Amino acid sequence: MLDQSPQLDRVFHALSDPTRRAVLDRLTQGPASVSELAAPFETTLAAIVQHVQVLEASGLISTEKIGRTRTCCVSAEAIGRAEQWLSARREIWEARLDRMEDYILELQTTEKKRGKRAHRK
Repeated sequence: MLDQSPQLDRVFHALSDPTRRAVLDRLTQGPASVSELAAPFETTLAAIVQHVQVLEASGLISTEKIGRTRTCCVSAEAIGRAEQWLSARREIWEARLDRMEDYILELQTTEKKRGKRAHRK
């Protein structure tokens, strides 16, 4: 069975919020402090801290506090788990769609043969 862990649930929960996705996008450019992450948003620093906590709990980012500054960076492991989960589902659906396409082509071929037989009579 594919990964159904609570950690994977936390990853998708974290990714469900547009602000957290924007923070994650920013962190793909390199580490940033929480204040730097908050700058482009019209929200409080406390709200961004909460988003950072959700991202950290999901494993999508890690943080390190040096002095009074908390710096965040992306953690590729959690992103890899989510991508692996999605890829497995994509493979399942692609196989199902391939089988459906084969079935439709078979039906079309059968209909053409019937049509030719009916036309000859």
